[in-house]
Amino acid sequence: MLSGHSRVPLWRGQPENIVGVLHIKAIVQAAMRNGWSYEGLDIAGLAAPAWFVPDTTTAEEQLEAFREKRARFALVVDEYGALQGLVTVEDIFDEIFGDMPDEMEAASRPDVRRQADGSYLIDGKVPVRELNRELDWNLPDEEATTIAGLVIHEARTIPDVGQRFAFFGFKFEILRRQRNQITALRVTPPSATADTVPAG
Repeated sequence: MLSGHSRVPLWRGQPENIVGVLHIKAIVQAAMRNGWSYEGLDIAGLAAPAWFVPDTTTAEEQLEAFREKRARFALVVDEYGALQGLVTVEDIFDEIFGDMPDEMEAASRPDVRRQADGSYLIDGKVPVRELNRELDWNLPDEEATTIAGLVIHEARTIPDVGQRFAFFGFKFEILRRQRNQITALRVTPPSATADTVPAG
């Protein structure tokens, strides 16, 4: 399973043959247009072109390249074009400034805690907009401000503890409720089945 990754390399034939980069958001949006069914989706057609960078690029040069392309993810190749790995904006920041704690796992956000299975334990009062920004999610925030409000709006009721729902490709489980307020819930975002997904 993915560990909270929003983008994964897409390969054909063998893992070194990268043919594109798949954004989880693209899969969710395509499934939504397909009646929330993943059957028959053209996964390869949803992928964005892969961006390859030479392994001789310095951290400073790569950071500037990320800024210019407004990208967060690149694939690294050697002088023969052989795939060496991938690099992200976060990798560059860690290289330059030292290992920095994940924004959502820092002590400043005890109300959002990532679990080993990829789900998140979230306080009901956390704004949907913050989750979208910090976790690269795409939950709607037009009808409800908080994550608890979103669940209540979509469920059309105030759920009981233990109830589970699926909206927008995400899964929601009610963990705690106080009177008419959802105070804690588990949210499982959409994810693929492996860190790299075969194109078929």
